Amino acid sequence: MQDKHIHQYNGYAVQPSAHRLPDGCFSSNLLLERTNSAQAETSYRFYSLDYFATEEQALEHSTRWARHWVDTRG
Repeated sequence: MQDKHIHQYNGYAVQPSAHRLPDGCFSSNLLLERTNSAQAETSYRFYSLDYFATEEQALEHSTRWARHWVDTRG
């Protein structure tokens, strides 16, 4: 994963990633780190959110999924 995919969203560092599978598809993955908490930093990891034909599609899905997760659970 490259740093260019890391961005901030509503108090979280959003780090989408994609993992190439043996069949050539890409698994969309995600690391969320809460950055504005007075408590210790909290991290959430999500693996294989869905599968896509391209890395770009997998990264876009992880980013959309992160925003939905933060907006509904933040």
